[in-house]
Parts: sequence; structure tokens; C-alpha cells
Amino acid sequence: MSATNEEERLIRVALSLMAEPGDPKLCELAAELGPEQLYRRLADPATDEPRAVDVATRLSTSDPGRALEQAQRRGIRFVMPGDTEWPSGVEDLAHAGVLSDRGGVPLGLWARGPVPLHELGVSAAVVGARSATSYGTTSAARIAADLARAGAAVVSGAAFGIDEAGHRGALSVGGITVAVLACGVDRVYPAAHRQLLNHLADHGAVISEAAPGWAPMRVRFLARNRIIAALARGTLVVEAATRSGALNTARWATQLNRPTMAVPGSVTSASSEGCHRLIRDGGACLVTGADDVLELISDSGRLPPQPEPEPSRPRDRLSLRERQVLDAVPAARTARAESIARTAGIGLSEVVHLLGRLQEQGFVDGLDGRWCLSRWARRVP
Repeated sequence: MSATNEEERLIRVALSLMAEPGDPKLCELAAELGPEQLYRRLADPATDEPRAVDVATRLSTSDPGRALEQAQRRGIRFVMPGDTEWPSGVEDLAHAGVLSDRGGVPLGLWARGPVPLHELGVSAAVVGARSATSYGTTSAARIAADLARAGAAVVSGAAFGIDEAGHRGALSVGGITVAVLACGVDRVYPAAHRQLLNHLADHGAVISEAAPGWAPMRVRFLARNRIIAALARGTLVVEAATRSGALNTARWATQLNRPTMAVPGSVTSASSEGCHRLIRDGGACLVTGADDVLELISDSGRLPPQPEPEPSRPRDRLSLRERQVLDAVPAARTARAESIARTAGIGLSEVVHLLGRLQEQGFVDGLDGRWCLSRWARRVP
């Protein structure tokens, strides 16, 4: 790595320590002026840049070199544009506009864990309500497990409810899952997910735009949501009330021109009202399983892995004429072939022939010219 890249890294770290994640004006200036010139402008007390006032209190105490060194000692890396590991998908945020006063390409991302950010490949964000129902968590875990089994990475926010179910579903089949936090990657939030986050730091990845040590704040959750949407090929919402952070993530996916998907719930469930509104308004595709998600996020021209075909039912192996005759055979009494032929609307000679074939396959019993369904046929579908 060249000295120029090292200098830029320190400057980007310095900027990330000075400003709130997702400050749209700051991100815009960084893209327009370059990190070095922007830093000099903000650090100049004579500048007329309004953001200089906001960062003044942090500028005097920030030490990017020390922050970077301490992070590296704790296994935390700062990934920036130009690094091999930089996930190209987040560059699309440059054209995604602003939501809730947050937006723009991040100056860099702090990361823990062995999974390189540029190797997420086909990935899906699985987000939803914190106060999820058992239906929601079961659905999220099932879909996430099937996505991971198919080789897709699962991205979420490590919150209670749907986020946790998505992570655990992927982990249950040994898949890759990534948590994007609204606090520093060295912080545990929520505290009850310490074991989950530690496991992700050891086997997956934990990512944040917020610097190490920073606490979770509402505005940082709003900034975090755009990173989740940008890292994934598409965003799946599993349960969301009408006012939900998951809907903010879904809107980011839409502004990024990525597929937005939603799982329907009960029409009486308040936890699914947000999903139903997304589907009704055309803001999301209705999906019920991982195959639906894979079809939308896979590369054009590539079909998702097909599930194993379900074993066919015994009746499915019959010809149409055989099924027609079988439907005419009574179950609780016997009938002559002439009666069965009239009910089936098929000629008598063919019915006699088909009854013989059905008897060979165990569907009907015949005695003294009278026929009825076999006991086995009454039990099988």
C-alpha cells in the first residue's frame, strides 16, 4: 500500500471521527473536493463552511492515527474506496438521493470478521420488526436458511426480532451472514446479542460506518439502513408496522434500484401492515420463499437453484382416463361396471379394461362383477 493511500486512509478516518455517519452534505463534498481538500477546509478556522462549526468540538480531540492503531490491535479494519475489499455496491449511494436527512457514499467502513466485504456476491438483506411474531421469525429464519444454503449471503442489522432470525437462519446451515450496526463495531447492541455478534465477528462480518466506541443513536440507525440496502442485491421485509425502520431500509433499496420484496402476513396482524402497504402500493414484490428472492437478485440469465421435486402422489401417476374412472368408483359401497361407466362418461369396454389396470395397482377391489375403492386408496391422496 502506497504512502498516498495511507495518508488518504488517515484523512478519511479523521473525517469519520469528525462527522456523523451519512451526513449527505459532507459525503457530497468528499466526492466533489476529495477527502484531503475537504479535511483542510473543515480544519481551517477561517473557513465559511457551515459544517466546520459542527465538527469543531470533535476536531480538537480526534487523533486518526491513534484511532486506527487501536482499531487494528482489536482486529478492526477501516475499509475505504480503492481498497480491494471495498464493496462496489455502496458506490450506488452517490445517485440514490437523501432519506431522513441521511445519504451519500460512506467515507469508509469499519469492519470486524474474516469475510471480505467485496466477496459477499449474491446477497439479500433480511429486515423487519423488532417486536416480531412467531410467524415472522419462523418465516425469516426459513428464508434466510434457504438463501444461505443456495450460496447467498444474508445482510441484516443484528436487532431483535426479524434481524436476529435472519442471522440465525443463515448460521443454522453454515451460511455467510453480515451485521451492519448503528454503533461502533466494538460495541454490543443490543447487549443481549453479545454471543451472536461475537460469533459473527469470528465467522462472518460486523460492519459500521460509525467509528469504534461510538454509541447507537437514532440518526445513526437511519444512516445504517442505507448501508444494509447498498450491501445487498435486494431487500426483503418480513413483518413491519406502518412506522418501521425496516420500511426506511426498503425505501433505500428502491432508491438504489434494487429489488424490494415483502412477505405477506395475516390481514389482521398489525406487524404486517407495513408489508401489505408496500405490496399494495407496488413498492415491493410479494415473496413467500427463498426461490422467489433468488429469482429477483440473481444475475440476469441465471436461474436460481431449483428445489428437490416433491414425491408425486400415487394418483398423479395415473392417466387422465384412469383418474376419471377411479373418481367414479364408490368408496362406501360397490357398483357394477355399467354404473361406473355411466358416472365416468366412458364406454363400458374401456371402463372394464381400466378397472383391471386400477386393480393391478391396488386402487380398486373387484368381486363378482362389483367394484369399490380399496382400503389403501381411501387413505392415500
